[in-house]
Amino acid sequence: MPEVLVPPSRWARWIANFAVSHGAPELTVSAGALAGTAADGSWFAARLPFSLPYDGPPEAAALAEAAVAPEVWGLLLVRKGGFAVARLEGERMTESKVGQRHVQGRTKAGGQSQQRFARRRANQARDAYAAAADHAVRVLGGATTVVAGGDRSAVAEVLADPRLAGVGAVGPWLAVPDPRRTILDQAVRDAQALVVEVVNAPTGPG
Repeated sequence: MPEVLVPPSRWARWIANFAVSHGAPELTVSAGALAGTAADGSWFAARLPFSLPYDGPPEAAALAEAAVAPEVWGLLLVRKGGFAVARLEGERMTESKVGQRHVQGRTKAGGQSQQRFARRRANQARDAYAAAADHAVRVLGGATTVVAGGDRSAVAEVLADPRLAGVGAVGPWLAVPDPRRTILDQAVRDAQALVVEVVNAPTGPG
């Protein structure tokens, strides 16, 4: 199902636009989400960031008000081309680190050359993930709530470090390219957004 990330400050506008397109939705609270169903059959389910369940009243404004960042949390983005990690207190970033590590791309060579290349590539990736883990341990500083993104297998490799055993990755998962500073800054905003699953009713023949 399609998902969009909606900052709490823009949630009222999002609801208004949905109503213009489909009619005013009937709001209910179900399975930890605020659900809305329009007369044309279109619907959405909006969830709080950080995988938190919503159990408030069936009101759009109440959902936005409940979208509050934890006192301390972290962000971890990892791909083979680099990593970014940040520690935040509420909405304020208190420490961060962005790094790039070279990992060779795939090769079309065959036989022993391909095997040697694969071993070298695996070693480079392992070194890159170890470096990311070192910085994550330092920057996160004991933060256990972490929003993650990038490449899922790469993030899993970093979080497998025993020093990060207490870290629990929460949603939303952030699909990002190789992390850079601008990517990290946007990811901080996206991590605090409402996660909205939306399905538009099929239109009939014109």
